[in-house]
Amino acid sequence: MKTQQPIIREDDEHRVLRFVPRTSETLPQHPTAPESRTALNPAGDLSRYTASANEPDDFRHRMLANSAAVAFTALLVGAGIWLAITIADLRKTQDCVLMGRRDCARIATPHI
Repeated sequence: MKTQQPIIREDDEHRVLRFVPRTSETLPQHPTAPESRTALNPAGDLSRYTASANEPDDFRHRMLANSAAVAFTALLVGAGIWLAITIADLRKTQDCVLMGRRDCARIATPHI
C-alpha cells in the first residue's frame, strides 16, 4: 500500500495527513461482545434464536396473527384507494370552479 507523505509548507496553514486504514488488530474490542465470535461465524452463537424440537408450534396463534396482519393491510389499502378517489374528485370539482363554470356541483336526483 502506498503511503502519502505530509506536505509541509512554511505557512503551516494546509496540511495533508497520512491515512492509516484500520485493521482488526487496531480496533478496540467492544465490552459486551461475546467471546465465542470467530472469523467463520462473526455473528456469534445464534442457537438461542432457534426453536427447540420439544416445543410445540403454536399454529393457531400464528394463523390469527397472520389473519390480523392481512386484515390490517387490506384496511390500509382500502383507505388509501378511497382517499385517492376522494382527492381526485375534489381536484376535478376545484378545477371546474376555477375555470369559472357554474355547473360543477353534483346534484343527486332521486330514481323513480
